Amino acid sequence: MRGNVRRGLRLALAGALAAVLLPATAAAQDEAPAPRTYTVWHWNVAGNTIHNGSTTDGLVTQAAASLVSRGADFASFNELCQGQYDALVAELRARGWPQDPQNFGRFEPSRQAGNTAVCNGEAFGNALFSKRALGAAARLPLPDDGSAEKRNMLCAPLTDGTATRFCTTHITTNQAFNVAQLEFVRGALEAYHSAGETVLIAGDFNAQPHYARLNSYYAPSVDTPNNAGNTGQYRELDDDDAGNCPGYGEWTADGTPGTTPPCGGYAKIDHIFVRESTLAGPYGADSLGISTSCTGVAACSDHRILVGTVTVA
Repeated sequence: MRGNVRRGLRLALAGALAAVLLPATAAAQDEAPAPRTYTVWHWNVAGNTIHNGSTTDGLVTQAAASLVSRGADFASFNELCQGQYDALVAELRARGWPQDPQNFGRFEPSRQAGNTAVCNGEAFGNALFSKRALGAAARLPLPDDGSAEKRNMLCAPLTDGTATRFCTTHITTNQAFNVAQLEFVRGALEAYHSAGETVLIAGDFNAQPHYARLNSYYAPSVDTPNNAGNTGQYRELDDDDAGNCPGYGEWTADGTPGTTPPCGGYAKIDHIFVRESTLAGPYGADSLGISTSCTGVAACSDHRILVGTVTVA
């Protein structure tokens, strides 16, 4: 049975990537671009469960103000309603953030429009934004957990010749499918790497750093009492903070953790990953306190914003 699942996962990944993997750019083939530093900003905003799709309760302005003030080059959102995405596009244009105001955002539904119980009938899903212009998006469906929410991985490359791609995803909480979706995403990241691209991914992975199912992500160089046994190729931008649970990082999600975090408190399930082999300088990240400035709700989300900076080549 496990062999059939693995074969099915490989076939699904191959089919999904076949239409979207492009050859490495001329820059990647002939002359590697100079190292470049990016700031990545991520937030699971609970746009339906806390905000019921509202675009006027402060969520949109809080998010836009934060990513602009933090100097984000890339931003990603989970649990965002279509109307909130449209409002963010308008707000970020008004703040002069994108270099190309007509080409800087992508949205992919995990629930289609039409269900009035979700986002007041609007679509609901993931979004990404880039300060620099974006190429065509890859919209990869994850292994289906059988729920109404069809999880996805949304990616888009920069058009500046650096062979840089930014992705976001939101992994299921269904334990029977969490691993399959994590492995699908990791396989996609590795396929992009093999095609000559440098990929950064941010999202809610619904897995804590010390969980065994993330061992295939974290590189063996991440070896601390809080996160050991790793066999992968990636670093998470908050995994090297000596003052905040080294190897694990700061918490990001309010509520009772599925498993007690190694340093206590709330859980870290939001991550920003980059392949270790592409690192060309220092990196680091912080999670920010949850704003209580949204009107009509106790807090603007049940997740913290995660923001990190990394130099890649």
